[in-house]
Amino acid sequence: MNYAALKKFDIANGPGVRVSLFVSGCRHHCKNCFNREAWDFNFGKLFDKNVQKEILTELKKDYIMGLSLLGGEPFEPENREGLIELLKKVREQVPEKTVWCYTGFEFENLLKIGGTAKELLFYTDVLVDGKFVEELKSPDLIFRGSSNQRIIDVKKSLEEGAAIWLEGVWRR
Repeated sequence: MNYAALKKFDIANGPGVRVSLFVSGCRHHCKNCFNREAWDFNFGKLFDKNVQKEILTELKKDYIMGLSLLGGEPFEPENREGLIELLKKVREQVPEKTVWCYTGFEFENLLKIGGTAKELLFYTDVLVDGKFVEELKSPDLIFRGSSNQRIIDVKKSLEEGAAIWLEGVWRR
């Protein structure tokens, strides 16, 4: 797995100050994607144990609220196992930190895919799902680019078997 960027102080991709990992590789190819260069699975740098250790070190800082996974596409088959390995360590070492994940897939489809897609969901607290749609873009939206995207409470959604919006999130 490659990654396009690692931001150690990100305030745009979830609540509070977060560490954000932008993985490489995406087949969605959304019109006017903000991270088009990350569509290429070979873009960026190799995600290895050193990068994983760097992320875990940053997450241990008191002012960091959690980890956000973006892309590219975290749920591409090529990225799932590396992210599952990372999130297992996050849950072991800093279980109080939240994990947000941005995906072009819809929650219901990830459940149908099952396997490593469902396992990655298991380690995720909040999922921002759905492809970015340029025609539905609005600067009024919080933590998402277009109004078709949902901010999902993954734990509750897995219990119910249906997507449940995160409480307190403003919807339009």
